[in-house]
Amino acid sequence: MNTQQTMGRKLLAVFAHPDDESFICGGTLAKYAAEGVEVTVVSATRGEMGRRMGNPPYLNRETLAAAREIELRQACDHLGVHELKFLDIRDKTVEFIDEKLLIGRIEELMRELQPDVVLTFHETLGGHPDHCAIGKATTAAFRRYNQGALYFVSFGDMMLQPDKYGYTAGDIARVDVQEHLKAKLAAFRAHRCQSELMEWVWQRDDKALRNLGRYEYFIRGSQSKSGKDSLFG
Repeated sequence: MNTQQTMGRKLLAVFAHPDDESFICGGTLAKYAAEGVEVTVVSATRGEMGRRMGNPPYLNRETLAAAREIELRQACDHLGVHELKFLDIRDKTVEFIDEKLLIGRIEELMRELQPDVVLTFHETLGGHPDHCAIGKATTAAFRRYNQGALYFVSFGDMMLQPDKYGYTAGDIARVDVQEHLKAKLAAFRAHRCQSELMEWVWQRDDKALRNLGRYEYFIRGSQSKSGKDSLFG
């Protein structure tokens, strides 16, 4: 899909923590932002319960939230994200928030922003209770909103074998992010306190980039008119 076809479209990505957007699908966000899509990222929390405090540690439980918010804003700048919003939920408590209230807040955001594409976590394949909870609430909000297309993010190349997870190849969309890996790497590095323990991230650029895959994979969460290699119809 070329820039003419995506210009003016809107993408809403609803995640749980700072760094979800970069580590999982930063290439996709950067690609569509570069093609004129208005990208909004929502982070349910500020990641204040994260165990990584830098290497060597230079943060603590009191300073971590503010640092991670700054890092997320810097990462969003690298990815070309149009707007960043927080739901102000305490880290590691998303699953305990009143579900009706949370669904309502996310639905209200959708009606305000009117996204063509919504990205979030799969409610059982999210890999973390906060991920699964925000994915479940976002999916419910999308069903009420009932416009555009819903996709679930996946980790690495796990969806090269979708049958392992109860899906078929036709359920998977693949986005080529080769031209946007430098932006993704910059976003990784912006999340300094979380990525400093990943030695490969801080290697020379050409070496670090070899660790980033050419494709990012998404599970279709709604009937979409998009092709195999695009999230937009």
